Amino acid sequence: MADGAGPNCHLRLEWVYGYRGHQCRNNLYYTASKEIVYFVAGVGVVYNAREHKQKFFLGHNDDVISLALHPERTLVATGQVGKEPHICVWDTYNMQTISILKDVHTHGIACLAFDYDGQRLVSIGLDSKNSICVWDWKKGRVLATAPGHTDRIFDVSWDLHQPNKMISCGVKHIKFWSLSGNTLTAKRGVFGKTGELQTILCLACARDEITYSGALNGDIYVWKGINLVRTVHNAHGSGIFSMNACEEGFATGGRDGCVRLWDLSFQPITLIDLRETDQGYRGLSVRSVCWQGDHILVGTQDSEIFEIVVHERNKPFLIMQGHCEGELWALAAHPTKPLAITGSDDRSVRIWSLIDHALIARCNMQEPIRCVAVSSDGIHLALGMKDGSFTVLRIRDMTEVVHIKDRKEAIHELKYSPDGAYLAVGSNDNSIDIYGVLQRYKKVGECVGSMNFITHMDWSTDSKYLQTNDGSGKRLFYNMPYGKEIANKEDVQWATWTCVLGPEVNGIWPKYLDVNDINSVDANFNDQVLVSADDYGLVKLFRYPCFRKGAKFKKYMGHSVHVTNVRWSYDHQWVISIGGADHSVFQWQFIPERKSKEFLQIVIHESFADSNSDLSDSDQSDVPELDSEIEQEIQINYHRQIYKEDLPQLKEKCKEKRQAATAKKREKAPDSSLRLHFVHGYRGFDCRNNLFYTQNGEIVYHVAAVGIVYNRQQNMQRFYLGHDDDIVCLAIHPLKDYISTGQVSRDSAIHIWDVEVLKPLSILKGHHQFGVCAVDFSADGKRLASVGLDENHTIVLWDWKKGEKLSSVRGSAEKIFVVKLNPYMPDKLVTAGIKHIKFWQRAGGGLTGRKGFFGSLHKTETIMCVVYGWTDEMVFSGTSTGDVCVWKDMFIIKRVKAHDGPVFSMQALEKGFVTGGKDGVVVLWDDTFDRYLKMYGIKRSALAPGSKGLLIEDNPSIRAITLGHGHVLVGTKNGEILEIEKSGPITLLVQGHMEGEVWGLAVHPHLPICATISDDKTLRIWDLSPSQCMLAVRKLRKGGRCCCFSPDGKSLAVGLNDGSFLIVNPDTLEDLVSFHHRKDHISDIRFSPGSGKYLAVASHDNFVDIYNIMNSKRVGICRGASSYITHLDWDKRGKLLQVNTGAKEQLFFEAPRGKPQTINKAKVEKMDWTSWTCVLGPSCEGIWPIVSDITDVTASCLTSDKKLLATGDDFGFVKLFQYPVKAKYGKFKRYIAHSTHVTNVRWAHHDSLLVTVGGADTSLMIWTHEVDGHKQTRQYESEESDFDSDEDGGYDSDVAWETEINYTIRAFATSLRPMSGTKPHLQQKEPSLEERRKPEPPGKTHADTGRTYKSLTDGVGFEPWT
Repeated sequence: MADGAGPNCHLRLEWVYGYRGHQCRNNLYYTASKEIVYFVAGVGVVYNAREHKQKFFLGHNDDVISLALHPERTLVATGQVGKEPHICVWDTYNMQTISILKDVHTHGIACLAFDYDGQRLVSIGLDSKNSICVWDWKKGRVLATAPGHTDRIFDVSWDLHQPNKMISCGVKHIKFWSLSGNTLTAKRGVFGKTGELQTILCLACARDEITYSGALNGDIYVWKGINLVRTVHNAHGSGIFSMNACEEGFATGGRDGCVRLWDLSFQPITLIDLRETDQGYRGLSVRSVCWQGDHILVGTQDSEIFEIVVHERNKPFLIMQGHCEGELWALAAHPTKPLAITGSDDRSVRIWSLIDHALIARCNMQEPIRCVAVSSDGIHLALGMKDGSFTVLRIRDMTEVVHIKDRKEAIHELKYSPDGAYLAVGSNDNSIDIYGVLQRYKKVGECVGSMNFITHMDWSTDSKYLQTNDGSGKRLFYNMPYGKEIANKEDVQWATWTCVLGPEVNGIWPKYLDVNDINSVDANFNDQVLVSADDYGLVKLFRYPCFRKGAKFKKYMGHSVHVTNVRWSYDHQWVISIGGADHSVFQWQFIPERKSKEFLQIVIHESFADSNSDLSDSDQSDVPELDSEIEQEIQINYHRQIYKEDLPQLKEKCKEKRQAATAKKREKAPDSSLRLHFVHGYRGFDCRNNLFYTQNGEIVYHVAAVGIVYNRQQNMQRFYLGHDDDIVCLAIHPLKDYISTGQVSRDSAIHIWDVEVLKPLSILKGHHQFGVCAVDFSADGKRLASVGLDENHTIVLWDWKKGEKLSSVRGSAEKIFVVKLNPYMPDKLVTAGIKHIKFWQRAGGGLTGRKGFFGSLHKTETIMCVVYGWTDEMVFSGTSTGDVCVWKDMFIIKRVKAHDGPVFSMQALEKGFVTGGKDGVVVLWDDTFDRYLKMYGIKRSALAPGSKGLLIEDNPSIRAITLGHGHVLVGTKNGEILEIEKSGPITLLVQGHMEGEVWGLAVHPHLPICATISDDKTLRIWDLSPSQCMLAVRKLRKGGRCCCFSPDGKSLAVGLNDGSFLIVNPDTLEDLVSFHHRKDHISDIRFSPGSGKYLAVASHDNFVDIYNIMNSKRVGICRGASSYITHLDWDKRGKLLQVNTGAKEQLFFEAPRGKPQTINKAKVEKMDWTSWTCVLGPSCEGIWPIVSDITDVTASCLTSDKKLLATGDDFGFVKLFQYPVKAKYGKFKRYIAHSTHVTNVRWAHHDSLLVTVGGADTSLMIWTHEVDGHKQTRQYESEESDFDSDEDGGYDSDVAWETEINYTIRAFATSLRPMSGTKPHLQQKEPSLEERRKPEPPGKTHADTGRTYKSLTDGVGFEPWT
């Protein structure tokens, strides 16, 4: 295996020593199967006392602090702390997650309680308002929420005899809550004169509105309704932390160490003082109590669990113990026995049996313990103290051998030499002292080379050398025993490796981050594996040695925050880890590589909670290299510096500018308008499976911010224009009448829209950031799954009609390419992407998932496409290496080589599959992937005569594929949409530029054609007449940014990105002449008017060169620009050039020599220009928006009658202004279809059309110019104006009156509305899904849309292809 590869061995959580008693209450219960459920650190534990076995729930990622038992006693709910804490409801039998509840509380969940029938759950948050929330926990839905109290709430309980009542208590209050609909209302308890106002710590409910509560002073308060009616004085000697109600009565436990049992009327039955029992001790404090039959469970402040049998109440059985409150840092493994030794700030040192899973010895010291070490013969135990001293004990009887204090600062590390002769003691005083064991620990040497506190050290096998690490990140070497510092000793064989620095452990550190968050490592030399502990609560396994930074690993969760230490047992059967703040001890079973296969077969039958779940596995580093196309795609950055949704805030910042503008009179917006007519382009370079047939045989796809419905028979397009930025995913409803599209934006939106009326049915927002990269409908069409472009690639499951989020989860740190809902079980779905595939199960408001296992013989692969097969367990995926993998559950059962290169697209048919890949081949398969039935290559030679363009290359990479209406529809990476007939001919339907920005645009002076050039290194000629197709294309050696037709249309000048330019024949695109005088790219190029004798060529070198076309010579250079040139225009005489620069300069030069000219503004306006494409000058000052310091107007173009100016800008807006636009912030009409920057605009064909190109969105858009009085009514389109009413000026008294209405006192100012309309039971009912599926008689249409529904199986089946 390659260096840096992830290990093939595993860890499995076997035992957890400890119980969370501190700062928690009521967290210990008997389940229905008489097991004991509790929590410690981030783990829910179910303990079987009879068999002495533990099961674990690992669905949390931080400290669990609250627990509630379901009335049926098989399910529990646990709540955690954290920035985004969640509640898990899980099964104590199989440890499966049933539901995840999240997105309401912050900081943590303080307490939980189920209602009387277990259908609802109430939770209390740790936020500043201590929010109370009621959940329908099965659905993961919030029923009601309200602020709980201004101070901490300690307990909450439902009234088990009044279904919508609950009680909460806390610091100096008790509240009685009522739930009505989705509203919670509270009444504070009235203490009156019956008892003093004080903190209430716990409560329990009884019949007849009676509530019992335990108070801080040890009294029990009895409430009737909201009134305090009785006090049971001195029920306990001090605070009552826990109260438990059961069939026999009530049990209470308090700080006084007593447990009291009460009957149903709260009369005392018995008192059990745990301090006076055999296992008791002074200071014992009860935090949790549970009474079940003749058994009582007691949890203490000091992490112990006692079980008491009522008739032997003086002999409690201690079933669990752990370290008490205080950080736990000290850990060592016995050198010859299966024992672990720990020491803590609780001043105790403890010895644990790893076989019996029990504490076998404990000794309390005078000082907090920070490190421990056992001598090589197993006789002595050395303890390093926080006060700078160390103590040596005999292990057999824990008696003191010696106590030495030579240092003032804490001893952080100590180790015996392998020969047992010396003890090295490292302190926070920056030095290491060497003591002779045989000389009764006399100091024999000192190492003083470190400039910082000592963190780790290791002896050599011959006991002659010591290596150390310190807090400054230094690794030093010393001669032993005298401590002389020596040079690097890389050839030394070390007895242990627990240092975090050194070449052998470089791989534990990330590649590019300078962090110091790894607390401990320990190497297993036999199995060549290293275990580490870090500040993020993770235990990790690496290969040893791992020389290269950023080595792959397997990670294991359970500890809550920092894992302070980790050690192998003497025989390497176990790993022991300890948690600092959670002061728990975890024992992990080590499964070596030779046993891995058997272990993984077991995993599938176990729960998500297993410690080797997908959340605990890393990727392997020896995955195959990513295909270049995939590598390119994942580098795409969808983030914008400014999003369109930022505009209102930006305008608000420019309020003064806006007010100044409204004070001046501005030209009105133009009367004429634009209508989007045709779009050339298809987004294939970074999208997949985004191309479908609709119900009536039209084709739906997307490019830029436009959803397009294309009628291939009529060569007409219809548009959904509801988006305002790049659409990057598309899915079709099972009935093929609704479309879902997801876009890029800060708060990303998903639109579900109707393909006939092109109107939105639902818009889903609020749960994705930066973009939505994948969507999918469920088989019944009621649900929608989506994946975000945020760093966690959040997965959301929606009820899209209601606009309601059902569940969400962080998907993966790596990019997800596809999401697919299970057609048989709508609560299951699969996602796949870079180096992973995950299988998800809905759990309330969350999702639980597992990574697919590629097998020990196969490398982890990137998955590009996924479909479900003929059962709910069968999944088929296409990989980046060209294989199709067949999955059952989470394991691969079959692999088939399908394509050369990645399989980008796959569709399941009724009796088989169809796949498409980077190799440009479409393959039809049988239903088991045993053999292919037919294969189609995408070749230029197979192109049918009716094609709307030309193939750029043979075998283009296939990104989308779908069958229907007797054809295969294919979308390519090159922006082409093709239709393949059964017999093989291919029709090209749609075409656009490939990936790369499109800037160059020119329109022919006489004919309805235009030319474009792009960074994709192609020059293209387009027909703007009704045929709407690409006429010609030429591949260039470099990309280009500008082009221009000569005045007679017989030449086409093209500026390239390497500083050269060409003049070509527009009919053949063959070179006429070429020049290369500049290094930077050519930004604009223009022929002079008339005969086109001169050609002005502007570059990013800040110059404009003027060429005489007749003799092919450069005749002039325009110098003086301080920045790159952006725009050029000639005057009508061909004697003067107008130039704009990146520094917003407007310059003038005499042609052809290029002499600078100074012309005042008044003269510029009067001059007659051949064209106006510049964006600066007094006549177009108003085109610049208020936020022009942030965004640029990139292009403009004036109509030939000089009345209308069209512009394109960095926000993706196409705007129309009435020319001239002299005043600032002119009024306009605005159109959204491009996504980000509109790079060029040109009027064409006698100004009847406007042609625009969209930079990175690669699209070419043709707009129809509609003169006022000749407008066609149009469907849903982007807004036409963005000036607000205050910008519009004017005053209306009615409006002013309405804005000043005070609705608090004018609530009834208007009369009641007239009661007219259709009664609900007479209104037309929306058809159900079944009714929509039902086929209708031929010709019958729906009244609302007028469309004819065709049979869904029309042409979709597999038969035509066999």
